[in-house]
Parts: sequence; structure tokens; C-alpha cells
Amino acid sequence: MTAASDSAPISTLADLIASNERVASHCPWPRVWVEAAVWQQAIDRLADGSLTLLSLWGEPGVAHMALLGDGVPDAAVLSIVCQANHFPSVGARHAPAIRLERTMRDLFGLKADGLTDTRPWLDHGRWGEAQPPAASYPFLPVEGGALHQIPVGPVHAGIIEPGHFRFTCDGETVVRLEERLGYVHKGVDLLMTGAPLARAASLAGRVSGDSTVAYALAFSRAVESALGVAVPLRAVWLRAVMAELERIANHIGDFGAICNDASFAIMLAHCAILRERVLRMCVDCFGHRLMMDRIVPGGVTVNIGPEQIEQLRTVLDGVRAAMPRLERLYDDTPSLQDRTVGTGILRAALTKRFAPGGYVGRASGRDFDARRDLAYAPYDTLKFEVPVRQDGDVNARVWIRIKEIGESLSLLDQLLRDLPDGAIATDIVGTDGEGVAVVEAFRGDVLVWVRIVNGVVERCHLRDASWFQWPLLEAVIEGNIVADFPLCNKSFNCSYSGHDL
Repeated sequence: MTAASDSAPISTLADLIASNERVASHCPWPRVWVEAAVWQQAIDRLADGSLTLLSLWGEPGVAHMALLGDGVPDAAVLSIVCQANHFPSVGARHAPAIRLERTMRDLFGLKADGLTDTRPWLDHGRWGEAQPPAASYPFLPVEGGALHQIPVGPVHAGIIEPGHFRFTCDGETVVRLEERLGYVHKGVDLLMTGAPLARAASLAGRVSGDSTVAYALAFSRAVESALGVAVPLRAVWLRAVMAELERIANHIGDFGAICNDASFAIMLAHCAILRERVLRMCVDCFGHRLMMDRIVPGGVTVNIGPEQIEQLRTVLDGVRAAMPRLERLYDDTPSLQDRTVGTGILRAALTKRFAPGGYVGRASGRDFDARRDLAYAPYDTLKFEVPVRQDGDVNARVWIRIKEIGESLSLLDQLLRDLPDGAIATDIVGTDGEGVAVVEAFRGDVLVWVRIVNGVVERCHLRDASWFQWPLLEAVIEGNIVADFPLCNKSFNCSYSGHDL
């Protein structure tokens, strides 16, 4: 391995990787081996905002960091050998990496030198005698004579995933929120190890069930990049049809659920009916409500004909007709606006620092969408707008969803109108390689990195958008009242399962 010169000016991602040893089999972005000096230069660029952290993960003896730049290449992966399981901490200077580094220590024993928060993250004291029991988890201290704490979860009212929220309050005002996650850790990264591609694709699609299409697409694209597989054009377009249907169904569901948390239950009822129509259409056209296991490496497992296309258009026209009425109902209800406008504001400085994806980032000024900015087929040939707002409150996150529903309807019009003929899958013939892909899920960008050896997965890393959103939920609730937490929480709608892996 060779390191770049310490004296060379590092201003772009291309400069950072220029003099380092590349992994020839890694596609489509470069992956390079670096020494500590170059790793530290990358941290400097993250700290000053000139690079964006896409993910940080480990495997035995090695740490990897995926970075987004603003040039050619637009992204790259840096890898560093961890001498005696140590590597320079990214989180010491760039807060979005903190929980990822705590996870690397839990999963692989990799220690980030300089990281101040060394508490376990996914390990709840059940992985060995060395860790303290979960009950002794040291929440961050808060001082003040009039303060009190409210513990919520991990078991919640209703059928939702588990997570613990520790509120410190001054009366009804929240002065600090700290999250404790990891209750639905499934060991997905290690379950992937040694898995045949079909089994691994099935696992990927179950990381977070509401984003099964996005995860399956990201995993399949990573495998196809690794093995040089060209997917039939019809399959590429059918994948996009499923991805946009998944986006619409989730955004409609979130719209109703946010309003319901403001005690406006009629919106939940309207949206539940609309979402159900979309999901039933997915059963009729693709054989599964969530379209699980329909996207696989090499293509898709189900085709649609003229009858299904006409059914899709009919249901989507119904959504298009219903949305303006629901928008007016939302916008013309003062008691609802009173709860959402000005509540849970995500400031621009935090948005820039954490680079959250999806509606969380776009509602606070981050103009990023992987379909456009890391363009992949067929989106590189389609017309759509990326809605962005600056106000950053619950209301802004609602309106980003509403606008994205409209854009997805437009995309589906284009996809169904110009859907090409041809095969829907091709054989996987390669056996070795490394690949990475980023796909725009409904809540933000999903990253999948995979190494394939002898036709099976040797290592795989999956990163949900929620990793960079959960910490920001802690920030936006500060100064709001306890009763507004459900609104803030639902307006983020972070995934527990996708985060806990």
C-alpha cells in the first residue's frame, strides 16, 4: 500500500485517492487502500464540509469509509488496515460517524482512537461477560434542580418497533432527548457472510420491510457492478416502477400518520384507504403487497402485461385525483397547522453537518437525491424535480412528502408509457468481485457494499438512511414540549430495523 504525499494539497476526492493503491475488482467507484495520514486527511475534509460521509463500516482487521465528493469520481471507498484493531476515529471530529464507530467496535472489536463516546451501541450486554448489563447503560448526564426524566420504551403502545427514549424535561419542555436503539439487531451483516446470492438478496430485502424494494435494488445493483452483469432494459424499468410505487405508498401512509399524531384522525382514515388501494394493486400486478423478493440480481422475477399496466394507471389516477383534496384539508385546518408549523425545526447547520437523506434533508435545504445526483438507470433518462424547502419543521417534512408523491406519479406515467419490451432477467455468470450501490429509498439513500468470492457473499454492508437521521431527531425536539415528540418522531419516521441491522 502506498500513501499520498503528506505535503500534497488535498482539495477534492480525486486528490485524496490519487496516489493510493486501487482494488481493481471494485466497481463502479474506486476503492483504495490508505495509510493513517490519508485517512486523517479525509476526516479533515469531512470536518470542513467539502466531503460527505456515505457510510463507515468494518470487517475483521479492516475499516472502510465511503465518501461523496463533488467531482470525478463522485464517490469512493477508503480502506485502512487496523493495526491491533485500532484506527483513527472519524467520529472524534465528525459527529455523524460516532454511532457507526460504536457499532464497528461491537461487531468486530475495531477501536476508533480518539472517539470520546465508547459506550456499546448494538450490544445490550448479551454478547459476552465483558460487557455490562443493559440496565446499567450510562445515559449522558444532565444537571439542573428543576429537571426530571421521562423514560419511554423500548416497548411502545401500538404495533411499532422497539426503541428507548430518555427525555430530560423542565416542566413540559424537553431540554435533552437521548435514544437507545439496537433492540431489533438481527446480525444481518454476518448472516450475509457465506450466503449464496439468492439467499443474500432475500436477506437484503428484509432489512427494513417498508423499503424492501429499495434494499433489494441496492443489493442487486451492487452485485451486478461487482460481477459486470448487464440487466435487461425492461427489468431496469420494472424495478423503477416498483420503487416509485413503494415511495408513494409510504409517503401517503406517513402523511396520514403525522396528522393522526396531531389528533386529526380523519386524515389517517383517508390516507389509509388510499394507501391500501396502492398495496392491493401491488398484489394484483406483482404478487406481493410490498413487492418483496421481486427484484433479484440479474433482473426481476415478475412481468406485467397490458392488463396490469391499465390497472396501475387506473389506481394511480385515483391517487392523483385524491391528493389535491387532502392537501386542502391539511392546509385549511388551523388546529392542525398550529401543531405542525414551527415544530421540530432542523437547523441548516445540522443538515449540512449530518447530510441526512430524503425528506428530512430536503425539508431543511439539502438538495440531494441519489436518483439524480448519483444517477442510475432509468432515472438518468426521466424527467422529475426534487422538491426542497428551507423551513425544516414538521410542516416542511409533510409538504416534501406531498410533492414527492406528485413527482412519483409523473415518473410512473413516463415509465408505463415507455416501458420497453424484452427479457426481465439475465443469468449471473461471474463469481468474484466487489461492488457498491446507492439507491434512493422513500426515507433517503440506502447504500450496499458487497464482496463476492466463488459465487457467494464474503462480506456485505448495508446502510440505512436512518443512521444519519436518528441523531437529528434528538436535536429537533429540544425546546419543544413532550406532547410534540410523536409529531417530530413520525415526521422523521426513521427505521429501527434498518438501523439496528
